[in-house]
Amino acid sequence: MEQLLAKYAANPLQTRGRKHVESPPTGRSEFQRDRDRVIHSAAFRRLVYKTQVFVNHEGDLYRTRLTHSLEVAQIARTIARTMSLNEDLVEAISLSHDLGHTPFGHAGQDSLNTCMQNYGGFEHNIQSLRVVEVLENRYVDFKGLNLTFETREGILKHCSLKNAATLGKLGMRFIKRHQPSLEAQLANVADEIAYNNHDVDDGLRSGLINLEQLTNIPFFCEQLERVRSSYPNISKTQTNHEIVRRMINVSITDLLSTSQQMVNRIDPSSADEVRALEKPLIGFSEPFIEGQLAVKRFLSEALYRHPRVQRMTEQATEVVTALFDAFIEKYDGMPDEHAQLARQSHKETGIAGGARIVADYIAGMTDRFALQTYEEL
Repeated sequence: MEQLLAKYAANPLQTRGRKHVESPPTGRSEFQRDRDRVIHSAAFRRLVYKTQVFVNHEGDLYRTRLTHSLEVAQIARTIARTMSLNEDLVEAISLSHDLGHTPFGHAGQDSLNTCMQNYGGFEHNIQSLRVVEVLENRYVDFKGLNLTFETREGILKHCSLKNAATLGKLGMRFIKRHQPSLEAQLANVADEIAYNNHDVDDGLRSGLINLEQLTNIPFFCEQLERVRSSYPNISKTQTNHEIVRRMINVSITDLLSTSQQMVNRIDPSSADEVRALEKPLIGFSEPFIEGQLAVKRFLSEALYRHPRVQRMTEQATEVVTALFDAFIEKYDGMPDEHAQLARQSHKETGIAGGARIVADYIAGMTDRFALQTYEEL
């Protein structure tokens, strides 16, 4: 496999390693081992009951964090193969990038961040890293999943400078304004492709947005006209799916063309040379970026701020805030394992330590478990 990789791709034989040294894997690469550990983790399984846009019980066909992560991995692997990047690393990053998300999507994250303002705040990227480094409890020899530096680097898409300063080598790129590997850059952009287009798909399915509203977006309108011209008699549902499929395809095509041109122009000799650059090499063309911004603005106004979604957002805020207030006041409201850990952390580092354990517990909840626990309170 290594012979098929581009010179600037991440090579599993040259990984920067794991925090806890392990024997090399047999029959699979280091990045395949990372992917497998993520898939077998409890945090990954919980994603099936965590919101993407719609709360899980709103309907069985809407996307969840799990289906979203799988779709990101599929898009990213396709592009990685074409660009001769490391597919296994891209997949490991894609499948693990949302492990730290709270219940109720971004509404839950914002609420938990507000609750944690006096205790260090809450960032879902940092939480995803915390999941794989500390919170997963499957192995006798180490905490977390002991993933490679390259996978952990990709998980950390965003990070405040304050938090970066506490992360050692992993946080240095944010301080020096350097880049991660091309695989990490690719997983990040594949995430954007997936949630933009699939949020359109779920929005149309829900009836909260419609085709007529979307015709004001040139990027969408262009695909709609082509679909209607080629298939004048197909159903509304088929029309929606065909448009979204074409939007994804156009996005991938533009990303591939633009990224390969940038890579060829810089011609980095290694993955480390990619990391030393000030600007990413994976991205869209300028005209396409404008089209994507139009889609994002539309989704923000028409879908994410729709009264029905806003009601879910308000419910999420109420639930997360109530859970945090209850558990920070009385650690025993949590299961024994979490309560003991909170008391110990409180003893060692003060109330901020206990609050972090409370945040860990709430962030790990699924939508329905959070609602159930709220009702029990």
